[in-house]
Amino acid sequence: MTVTIEPTGVTPADVLAVARGAATVVLAPATLAAMATSRSIVDGIEAAGRPVYGVSTGFGALANTFVAPERRAELQHALIRSHAAGVGAAMPREVVRAMMLLRVRSLALGHSGVRPLVAEALVDLLNHDVTPWVPEHGSLGASGDLAPLAHCALVLLGEGWVLGPAGERRPAADALRQAGLAPVELAAKEGLALINGTDGMLGMLLLAIRDAAHLFTMADVTAALAIEAMLGSERPFRPELHAIRPHPGQGVSAANIHRLLQDSAVMDSHRDDLAHAVQDAYSMRCAPQVAGAARDTLDFVRTVADRELVSVVDNPVVLPDGRVESTGNFHGAPLGFAADYLAIAASEVGAISERRVDRLLDVTRSRELPAFLSPDAGVNSGLMIAQYTAAGIVAENRRLAAPASVDSLPTSGMQEDHVSMGWAATKKLRTVLDNLTSLLAVELLAAVRGLQLRAPLTPSPAGRAAIAALGGVVGPPGPDVFLAPLMEAARSVVSGPDLRTAIEAEIGPLP
Repeated sequence: MTVTIEPTGVTPADVLAVARGAATVVLAPATLAAMATSRSIVDGIEAAGRPVYGVSTGFGALANTFVAPERRAELQHALIRSHAAGVGAAMPREVVRAMMLLRVRSLALGHSGVRPLVAEALVDLLNHDVTPWVPEHGSLGASGDLAPLAHCALVLLGEGWVLGPAGERRPAADALRQAGLAPVELAAKEGLALINGTDGMLGMLLLAIRDAAHLFTMADVTAALAIEAMLGSERPFRPELHAIRPHPGQGVSAANIHRLLQDSAVMDSHRDDLAHAVQDAYSMRCAPQVAGAARDTLDFVRTVADRELVSVVDNPVVLPDGRVESTGNFHGAPLGFAADYLAIAASEVGAISERRVDRLLDVTRSRELPAFLSPDAGVNSGLMIAQYTAAGIVAENRRLAAPASVDSLPTSGMQEDHVSMGWAATKKLRTVLDNLTSLLAVELLAAVRGLQLRAPLTPSPAGRAAIAALGGVVGPPGPDVFLAPLMEAARSVVSGPDLRTAIEAEIGPLP
């Protein structure tokens, strides 16, 4: 696949193809022309000797310090070195690649005043799979992701570190040499243009949007399987009951769960039983209301990300009429708020999933399933401790759902006196989603075991597909086994496409 960077920007699919795939990146001729035009404006400012922030002055609290023409290239290099001040573990390769592509996108919009060769140098890093080593701590989300982007830019200078094949840290100079790439000498404005913007937090948000969309559908799947295993009712998921409360996501989740529960001998076994519970517990009956609200939250977050993808977030910006104006477009508040909102929603999708697991394991509430889903409870503990693990993860997600975007701290001698914490918000959102994967895996494991224990009744097509997906690892109900590998296998099933594909082949697409 080839991703072509146009002056209009890129799509979320482009970002995913470069971040998680091996897509080749090319710059369109119109993009090169747009960058050349904006660079000519910066060259004119230099020739005229006018004081312009970031071109002929220092940065941040040093914005009023004039820099002599002969030292402006030195200024740009010093900026990159001083701002590459992060600490901590390396960010994942996919995050760094997304960030780099989005920085190319920002330069390609033609408002940054850089020479085309700067964007081409970033593209060369992507196409040669040279990934800068970017530490996890350093960004406050304003002026954008300064420190993480500086660690990327430093590699262009032949300095700093890159990720090795096994995730180790290697000198950038060696990696450039092996790739046949030469370091870049920056000119006026170019260092600042490489580090001012929201590319890191936007990259993480776009990756999170993709993951959340899949996980929210899988949450409908695991909920339906758990409801089926607990002999729950399908009646609360009928479309007419959701048409009278027309939240879009709720309707989608309810329709998914209703379809997933069809063609099941397990469901048929109690449909006409007068002793059957009139109302199921909230964790069963209200599954669409919670998962649907999360879907609606995701739609809002997707809108924010789409707007940011066409935004100019550099500072200062070069306007077509020749003006160079200072802006605050690098401030990450829109992304920080959105990430915090989605973290809250994803946390609750996991919390209600854990409540269903607890019901499945409780002999007093699981409708005749054995205690902890063990055929021989007492000597055996079944899935008792799997629920402990889920409860601990729910507690962690609740802590992570506390918003980062309200935690501003002033910096740069009070020049940057309100920051977004958007990097922290998007980074912890990814942790919440990884935790949600584990929570849904525990529910999947418990639901599969519950359906196995309902034999000889035949489960729904979704139930049969889930048993087939996990059966080789889980095996039939019996004595206790080493549980961690089973949980890891369930995580892979939840995060991967195969179970969803198998179910959709039977009942149609699950949005």
